[in-house]
Amino acid sequence: MNSGAQSPVKEPILSVRNIKVYFPIQTAGLFSGTIPLKAVDGVDFDLLAGETLGVVGESGCGKSTLGRGILQLLELSDGNVVWMGNNIGGLSFREMKKYRKQLQIIFQDPLASLNPRMTIGDIIAEPLTVHYPELSAEERTQQVKDMMDRVGLLPLMINRYPHEFSGGQCQRIGVARAMILKPKLIVCDEPVSALDVSIQAQIINLIKGLQEDFGLSLIFISHDLSIVRHISHRIMVLYLGNAVEVADRKRLYNNPCHPYTQALISAVPIPDPDLEKAKQRIVLQGDLPSPLNPPSGCVFRTRCPLARDLCAREKPRLQQIDPDHQVACHFWQEAQDQRII
Repeated sequence: MNSGAQSPVKEPILSVRNIKVYFPIQTAGLFSGTIPLKAVDGVDFDLLAGETLGVVGESGCGKSTLGRGILQLLELSDGNVVWMGNNIGGLSFREMKKYRKQLQIIFQDPLASLNPRMTIGDIIAEPLTVHYPELSAEERTQQVKDMMDRVGLLPLMINRYPHEFSGGQCQRIGVARAMILKPKLIVCDEPVSALDVSIQAQIINLIKGLQEDFGLSLIFISHDLSIVRHISHRIMVLYLGNAVEVADRKRLYNNPCHPYTQALISAVPIPDPDLEKAKQRIVLQGDLPSPLNPPSGCVFRTRCPLARDLCAREKPRLQQIDPDHQVACHFWQEAQDQRII
């Protein structure tokens, strides 16, 4: 893999404020009704032009829901999503169409995201057909072949079907489909989690190369902190639909201030066997609470070794502790002083 990226100094291209995505769940019994499943519960962040924001957390913490909510693929319960000065939160399908050329997504399962009845040429060309109907068939085909070549697929494969390709090749098709409109933002929803390690490195380097060539902004969602560390400029840690820490990549790994972030980083394997054996692990106690009934106050308090009465009474807000570092913890200084990683 290539070396880590350096943070560009640019203006925000995306601003997310208090975004919430709740799903109504029907309850049974004498007092039946609906209760909200709080998948994303008030997240704020800015994304700079040309920047990659990594989003990490356990399964079920709301990472994918956040990405889909930003793209308006899921209905927002509250909050604003400001894209290049325009609030796109809550827009209808028709109103969002003019922004789709700029906002694309790469899905987790490469094969399942492709229509098995369409050739890969048609799959990659479909966005062009929708957004640029004035293009001739020859012009679309040429653009598809050019993009196939750019992502490492032989143009002569244009008439083959998805089942004829490996998982890594199918993900290259997904990348080509997302890139064919030359968007400004791509949400990468765990794009390499279903691939072998060697193929993961190829796809990550492909995405990084496309970012450099086209000036892309990326939201990179993953549960693998090693991959996120490699590709991201900044990283946001989610827990139960809440952002608990946001920091520059190097600062987050070298100086994690939230107990949950410390536990995640302590679980990342070290390539040196001796160091890995000697490393202290932070093992969280208890189970992940249900988003149907999250804890009062701090959502992490039921598993936090520093939890006190204040944590149950008052939900901590993200506070700026350094220019490139925010943390949502009442006792972050104590966590910082006691960290073992």
